[in-house]
Amino acid sequence: MGTARRSVRESLLDAAADLLVERGYRAVRMRDVADAAGVSRQTVYNEFGDKWGLARAVVVRHNERYLDGIDAVLSRHDDLYSAVVAAVTYTLEMSADDRLKKAVLTGAGGDEMLPLLTTRAEPVMFTASARIAEHALRRWPHLDRAALTEITDAAVRLTASHIMLPSGPPERLAHVIARMVTRYLDVPGPR
Repeated sequence: MGTARRSVRESLLDAAADLLVERGYRAVRMRDVADAAGVSRQTVYNEFGDKWGLARAVVVRHNERYLDGIDAVLSRHDDLYSAVVAAVTYTLEMSADDRLKKAVLTGAGGDEMLPLLTTRAEPVMFTASARIAEHALRRWPHLDRAALTEITDAAVRLTASHIMLPSGPPERLAHVIARMVTRYLDVPGPR
């Protein structure tokens, strides 16, 4: 993708993210996004197809940025248990202050975007699970790939459910999930 096209795409995604947070999905028009980014409405349609495609692209980009943070968090830990605790805590704390995620989860302006994190969450959930598992395998190559893939998916889904309906302090849940992961993979937990 050329630099100019990437710049237009990023400008459109920035504008759409801001508008989605401010107004909610239902109130945002493609014209609004185009005006905010300083391009034609047709440019928005050419880039994303329709409003759902635009919203999906906003959420996917947001997820990629979050996963960059997870990569950094995981890299700071030598043992799997503390890495999982840190990653889950990071996720829950970041989500608590995440305006876009709140807009999606609370249905501000309508609940049309909620499927991006629930019933149509493949681009977000599967990408997160796969990327976290690959990071863990690079960091701890002795882990069983199939088992790690299974438990990573379960840990991501469990963490996501607690984003939507918190049940206590993030660190408490983080330790529960870390125990689940390390026991499933039969690796040492906390000493």
